[in-house]
Amino acid sequence: MRRARPGAPPRGTSERALTSVETGADFGAAANGTDADESRAEQRAEELVVSKLWHITLSVSGPEAPLKEVRRGLEQLAHDHPFLLTSRYANDHAEIRYWEEARDLHDAAAVALRLWGEHRQTAKLPPWEIVGLEVIDRETYHQRIAEGYGPPPAAPVGVHPF
Repeated sequence: MRRARPGAPPRGTSERALTSVETGADFGAAANGTDADESRAEQRAEELVVSKLWHITLSVSGPEAPLKEVRRGLEQLAHDHPFLLTSRYANDHAEIRYWEEARDLHDAAAVALRLWGEHRQTAKLPPWEIVGLEVIDRETYHQRIAEGYGPPPAAPVGVHPF
């Protein structure tokens, strides 16, 4: 291993070799301000995928399980995934509410539908089935809350009995 001062040329050379990096396609667009540059910038902005926040309510149900085991499983799920807002449970059903960041409703729903099954073993969750799923965007969630509809905000964050 060679020891040298950072930026020092390798032994046997008198100067460092310089390399260049090409500029991006949008370099100088703001300075030039031409219509062509602006239209290319708009096209790139449309091509960028912007993710949104989606409020998820996942309902699961199944055969009765001891309340202590249900609570412990939901607490483990919340520990593994701190994005969970609140979980409510009984001995035969539970409801999980959280925010998911996704490109669109389809992606958010797909992630939500995998949540219970993928963590059933690691969090030792009951063998329940998903019986309900609600996915709404952030604006709709806040509109519902403002109008007094929909579930109340997850004030007591954590795992609670129904």
